[in-house]
Amino acid sequence: MPDDRARARLARALGHALRLRCPRCGRAPLFRGWFAMNTVCAVCDLRFERAQGYWIGAIYVNYGVTVSIAVTGFFLLRALAGWETAAQLALWVPFVILFPLWFFRYSRSLWLALEFAINPEP
Repeated sequence: MPDDRARARLARALGHALRLRCPRCGRAPLFRGWFAMNTVCAVCDLRFERAQGYWIGAIYVNYGVTVSIAVTGFFLLRALAGWETAAQLALWVPFVILFPLWFFRYSRSLWLALEFAINPEP
């Protein structure tokens, strides 16, 4: 029974994360600007940053997603379209610079949702 509740909590928290909302209530936004994150939920008072260095995990998420897309894309374009390395660098270098900036909010949101699903009350 607890496993079913934990899975449901994870699914709900991930759904809220994709909408950049509080993982607990899903009603309040996590960010008040592009990079500025609220410290607590305005509705349910969930504290978003739970400890110093808390967002290191979000950096790993951002890095892992960026590298996975770039490396997979590189090999797919090489195998399926025959793109040479110079042409691919023209595509992938801007991607690995710009994508993490766009994905920053989602990496934090996903990290917070995953941690909330594991430890709902700090």
